[in-house]
Amino acid sequence: MNVAIDVGYRHFDGALLYSNEDQVGKAIQEKIADGTLRREDIYYCGKLWSTYHPPEMVRRAIEKSLKLLKFDYIDLYIIEMPLAFKPGDVIYPKDEDGKFLYHPSDLCATWEALEVCKDAGLVKSIGVSNFNRRQLEQILNKPGLKYKPAVNQVECHPYFIQLKLKEFCDSHGIVIVGYSPLGTCRDSTWVNTKIPALLDDPVLNAVAAKYKKTSAQVALRYQVQRNIVVIPKSFTPERIKQNFEIFDFSLTDEEMKMISALNRNERYVELLMWSDHPEYPFNDEY
Repeated sequence: MNVAIDVGYRHFDGALLYSNEDQVGKAIQEKIADGTLRREDIYYCGKLWSTYHPPEMVRRAIEKSLKLLKFDYIDLYIIEMPLAFKPGDVIYPKDEDGKFLYHPSDLCATWEALEVCKDAGLVKSIGVSNFNRRQLEQILNKPGLKYKPAVNQVECHPYFIQLKLKEFCDSHGIVIVGYSPLGTCRDSTWVNTKIPALLDDPVLNAVAAKYKKTSAQVALRYQVQRNIVVIPKSFTPERIKQNFEIFDFSLTDEEMKMISALNRNERYVELLMWSDHPEYPFNDEY
């Protein structure tokens, strides 16, 4: 975290689920205390986990994050998944047979509770993650809608360019935030490992060689030129630095087309363990 701040990162993607908001907050508070930055320099994204969807639990979840972070407000707060689980503080509620305990989703009611929290100044912007078009339309068409989702955070990279979803979001002024922009780990419990590792792709590596960059830097630059916000994850200081060094070169139109042509329309992050949930988002085309 300190390395990222020193390199120049100011947008941090977090979540109560990640169990590190206290550490993230501590790192930011230290940098504020030593004069490196001000709170308003930081753009922090928090997330509402699936066990806090009932409207009466939304504010409590936000306040929990605020307390851990030692923040007065969160810049962007998003519904992490359209799936609701059994409400409570158990992150992955299961029955005695190990089966996930689901809860009926009422996405519009959850959204209304977020709108109230925005009006109360607890959060500056609200959005969603892993929502398909149908689920976005539920919110957009909600009677009495006060605020549209600012963002939809979804998997997006050269093997899964999300063309139709991006067109839909663009038409409604919803920003796509791309997670796993460099591909993801190879954990077969939740990842489709049949797709090759993105950063080994010969086209990305050929373009990278031309610019004396890495395939990761080319993959990130590609998304930035598509007006997609990218949130690369890394624990390695050198890679954290490299991932930031994508603003000193541009891809040509031809290179953008070549990279777009790599699209397989397949996602790494399938989350098949929840595919029987009524609101599982990935059965729809987009």
